[in-house]
Amino acid sequence: MSQRSRLHYVDWGNPDAPLLILMHGNKDHCRSWDWVAERLCRDWHVVAPDLRGHGDSDWSAEGRYDFSSNVYDLAQLVFELGGQQAVIMAHSMGSHIALRYAGIFPHNVAKLIAVEAVGAPREMEAEFKKLSPAMRYHNWIAARRNAVSKPPRIYASVEDAQRRMQSENSWLTDNQARHLTIHGIRRTEDGGYCWKFDNCLGLWPAVDHTSEEVFAFWRNIICPTLLVYGTASWQTDMASQLEDHISDVCRIDIEGAGHWPQHDNFDRFMQEVEGFLRTGPV
Repeated sequence: MSQRSRLHYVDWGNPDAPLLILMHGNKDHCRSWDWVAERLCRDWHVVAPDLRGHGDSDWSAEGRYDFSSNVYDLAQLVFELGGQQAVIMAHSMGSHIALRYAGIFPHNVAKLIAVEAVGAPREMEAEFKKLSPAMRYHNWIAARRNAVSKPPRIYASVEDAQRRMQSENSWLTDNQARHLTIHGIRRTEDGGYCWKFDNCLGLWPAVDHTSEEVFAFWRNIICPTLLVYGTASWQTDMASQLEDHISDVCRIDIEGAGHWPQHDNFDRFMQEVEGFLRTGPV
C-alpha cells in the first residue's frame, strides 16, 4: 500500500541476495522487464513494481501522477521491502523518478542505471516555458478534464492491440510484442480489450520543480550511475545535463536500439548492465 492505494509488484525470489528494483516507463508495465529479470534473478533479489496507474496497480482516485507522488511510492516500496539499500534500474519516466529518489535518499541507492532518461520533446518544453503560471493551470485543468472524460480505446482482439504496440516500437519482435501486449491489456465487458493504464497519465504537470532544483537533486547522488541510450532514440540534451551534475557517472550508447534498448538490442544491453553491476561493491 502507498498513499492508500494498492500497488502491485512482481518479486522474482532470492530474498537473501542484494535488492534490485526495476522501474518501467510511462504507459508501460512491470512485465516489460521479464527478460531482464529472468537473466538477473539468480544473483539478485529482483522486484519490479507497476507504477501507480499502470499495469495491475490501482489508478489514483485523484489522477495524481506527478513526480512527488511517484517518488513517495518508490520510498514506500523500499520501506516495505525492509529498508535495505537497493540497486535501481529504471527506464524513461521511471528514470526520472529514480534519479530524484537517489538525490533525496542518496545512501539508500547502491547503484543506479538510468535507461533513456529523456525530457519532454523540445517543442513541448519550449511552448510550456512561454506560458504564464495561470495559463499553465488553465491548460492542465482542461487536459485533465479531457483525459477523465475520454473513453479508453477498445481493440477487437489481442492481435489488434499488438499491432498498435508494434506501431509505437517497430523494433519489437512478434514474440516480444505479444508478451508485452498480453500483460498490458484487460478484457472489457463487451468482449473487447483496452490498455490497463489510466488515461490521466502523461499530462505535463502544472507545477513542478525548476530545472535548477532538479539539478540539485542530481548533484546529491553519490552512487555509481550508468546512463544507457539507444542511438536511434529521440535527441535530448538531458544526457549531457546528467553527466554535468552527477559526480560518479558513465554513459553508453547502444547501436541498433531506439527508446527501449532493453528490448531492441537485448544482448548488448545485458552485456553492459551486467558489467556495470559486477564492478565495485554493492
